[in-house]
Amino acid sequence: MKKVLILGLFILAAMGIQAQGYQIGDKAKDFKLKNVDGKQISLADYKDAKGFIVIFTCNHCPYAVAYEDRIIEIDKKYKEKGFPVIAINPNDPELYESDSFDNMIVRAKEKRFTFPYLMDETQEVFKRFGATKTPHVFILSNNSEEYTVEYIGAIDNNYKDETQVTSTYVEDALDALLQNKKPEITSTKAIGCGIKTKG
Repeated sequence: MKKVLILGLFILAAMGIQAQGYQIGDKAKDFKLKNVDGKQISLADYKDAKGFIVIFTCNHCPYAVAYEDRIIEIDKKYKEKGFPVIAINPNDPELYESDSFDNMIVRAKEKRFTFPYLMDETQEVFKRFGATKTPHVFILSNNSEEYTVEYIGAIDNNYKDETQVTSTYVEDALDALLQNKKPEITSTKAIGCGIKTKG
């Protein structure tokens, strides 16, 4: 059994996928995924970006829906400062039809998303990152297309009521990075729905 486990970890490492996903300080690998406008998007497309707010989210999850307006506001605030939101739907649409690509297009139009909304069709990207929930945030800094993981976790500390938020984890981390500092809090527990996958 132990040999099988070691072999499995070795295979994952050979594929460039860590069993637990990225940790703070790790270098994230770029990806190319289809956006709701039909175009393929990668981090390298953003030549002037100081970093990225990668958020694994979806259409159906109540937690994800509760954060949609906040994600739009975060994108509007920080995109012009060099940190755009990149939203990725990691769910298997065969398990949740409401998370299909066509429904993503509808949702993006309804909510007037200001950011790309990508489909992780093979589900390889969320596994590489180690995302487990929707929403699940990974803030990356960008140094000549070397993407360093600076923060992992929740957007803030109250998904139910934005007016009751007392800790804005993502904004605090971004404000620190914009001052060339490391975030004081680099990791929090992501609160949301489990990612829908067949395996």
